Amino acid sequence: MTDLMPPVQDPVHQPVTETWPTLARPRSNPVRRYGAATAIRLIAKDLPATIHLDSNRSYGLGGPAMRVHRTAAFLDRLGHDAGSGFGEAYLAGDWDPEPGTDLADLLVPFAERFSNEETRHLLPKWAQSLRWLVTRSQPGEQENDRAGARENVSRHYDLSNAMFSEFLDPSLTYSAAYFGGDPTADLATASYDELTDAQMRKLDAILDAAGVRSGSRVLDIGCGWASLAIRAAQRGAWVTAITIASQQALLAQRRIADAGVGDRVQVALRDYRDQIGEFDAVLSVEMIEAVGEKYWPVYFEAIERRLAPGGVGVVQAIVMPHERMLATRNTFTWVQKYIFPGGLIPSVKVIDDVTAQHTGLRAEVVRHLGGDYARTLRVWRNRFIERWPAIAGLGFDDTFRRMWEFYLAYSEAGFRTGYLDDVQLRLTRRY
Repeated sequence: MTDLMPPVQDPVHQPVTETWPTLARPRSNPVRRYGAATAIRLIAKDLPATIHLDSNRSYGLGGPAMRVHRTAAFLDRLGHDAGSGFGEAYLAGDWDPEPGTDLADLLVPFAERFSNEETRHLLPKWAQSLRWLVTRSQPGEQENDRAGARENVSRHYDLSNAMFSEFLDPSLTYSAAYFGGDPTADLATASYDELTDAQMRKLDAILDAAGVRSGSRVLDIGCGWASLAIRAAQRGAWVTAITIASQQALLAQRRIADAGVGDRVQVALRDYRDQIGEFDAVLSVEMIEAVGEKYWPVYFEAIERRLAPGGVGVVQAIVMPHERMLATRNTFTWVQKYIFPGGLIPSVKVIDDVTAQHTGLRAEVVRHLGGDYARTLRVWRNRFIERWPAIAGLGFDDTFRRMWEFYLAYSEAGFRTGYLDDVQLRLTRRY
């Protein structure tokens, strides 16, 4: 099989493989390539989208469309690694959405398949039995012991404070905002101007759920750039904010000083396992995803140990349906490879099970923010694209741009379809 697309007018993106060695084209394997082509045909059979595989072959029922520029390379990547190949092919420039098609809108039909129990097994059973040939396991070097956790977290959160500042809202809150209403009703109208108010609404909801008020002693685990710590201090709380991302901690300290709450907030470069003391509220926003399955019991035990009598914990967590989590827990996904090394998204059920078996805590879901996260991600992606010239000026190349656009769009599609959710959980002692 050869690439049959006619030459395009504009040059198709090609990654610099010296900079991005994982994007070097896999060695061609006719069997794997044929298997990938067969999988595409089966997946697209009743898919409400269109895959233009080459100038002679298009599959799907219409709707959002993608154009494969380099058919052989695209199929080689899919045949080599089922978990990462599709995303890697996008990074490499092997395919793009058709002009006028939003990337997340294109990915939604694929995500809907995986979020629907009746359709998530896209291939016939004989083909499913061969998935082990093209599915990778998470590498051992992404272990989340203390040293591994520092390395994994630093690879993402210490990427560049300046880069994150370009597309996050001025509070530098890097988690789902809380818009309220129906946040996915008209994503085309999602505006950067609405983001800060929605982020403050989210922070206040967390603080309210934890009962934080003047004089409260608060621990913020995985504090990011300190927006929650600052908001708590503005209520009169005393806050200890911890992170293991060194560059993030430096900027957090400056932001706390600039907000005029330096006397109320202490930032520490510290692993959650090493924290001491007693707190009225222990807060942790979208950090559990980086903990790793092996350490989930340790994480909740640490929260319990730090809670004073009558204290309350609030955890905001990205979650997925339990059966889907079980099916993917041992696979090495595109997101783990390129965005969040060492990460694993839990389910609400596994959080309930872990807290029941390893702690005296009860976990109660107080809010679902899946739709809000979809809108947050759309705003971030629009802003990232708008601010790309400034981000490129920081030294990031076009493959990095494609990686982040795919990550943000892929995540948006997951939340829009229910493949992912984001929940706020209130933790209290059972006895």
